[in-house]
Amino acid sequence: MSFITKTIRWVLIFFFSTTLLAVVAYRFLPVYVTPLMVIRCLEQLNQGKTLTLHHHWVSMDKISVHLPVAVMASEDQRFLLHHGFDYSAIEKAARHNMKNGKKKVGASTITQQTVKNVFLWPDRSWVRKGLEVYFTALVELMWSKQRIMEVYLNSIEMGDGIYGADAVAEHHFNKTAADLSRAECALVAATLPNPLKFNSKDPTSYLRLRQRRIEREMKFIPRFPKEGEDYDPKTVSGGVYRKKQ
Repeated sequence: MSFITKTIRWVLIFFFSTTLLAVVAYRFLPVYVTPLMVIRCLEQLNQGKTLTLHHHWVSMDKISVHLPVAVMASEDQRFLLHHGFDYSAIEKAARHNMKNGKKKVGASTITQQTVKNVFLWPDRSWVRKGLEVYFTALVELMWSKQRIMEVYLNSIEMGDGIYGADAVAEHHFNKTAADLSRAECALVAATLPNPLKFNSKDPTSYLRLRQRRIEREMKFIPRFPKEGEDYDPKTVSGGVYRKKQ
């Protein structure tokens, strides 16, 4: 076996073992720092701004029950049904982007967004997309939907230097994540396409329109299931949850 072949083999072994270990570890451990947080801090320093990073990890039971519903209504209504990739949304986005070359739309699921926040970096390269597919498959295989949502709500960027539900609740609404109202959760979800442009503390009229649309969509989404509960729309009507068998 040549030196190059041996090197490639060990690089692959190292890559798969470390990434697998990271996914398994984050199935149980809080995520206190993400690559995006580090990148944003470096951008602040490079621009001569004051270093700002607000983030506190809280468990799912300390987050308003309305927030998971709001982000599903806004970002990924089929989150409980797909396995990391929403192929119907991808198809719709592809058709839209072919017809509208200027205004592109994406089809990233909550799982994919979680992967981008926790394991990767903001980029549109094919390498990053390939890694996103790999990590998304691993996360869906090893994490529950409840864990994916918990990590997502704790790590997603929700404002300038603000990450996660508890930080945005404190700095934009002067309360804890558990106390966020239904309307406030919809407002936070309305900022997620671009949290550096849209501000839930000082919402524009456009952001208020998005908030009201999300509140309407939330009426058709049942509460998010707790760990140990299952939702199967094929066998359960009216958005009723049942214990896993």
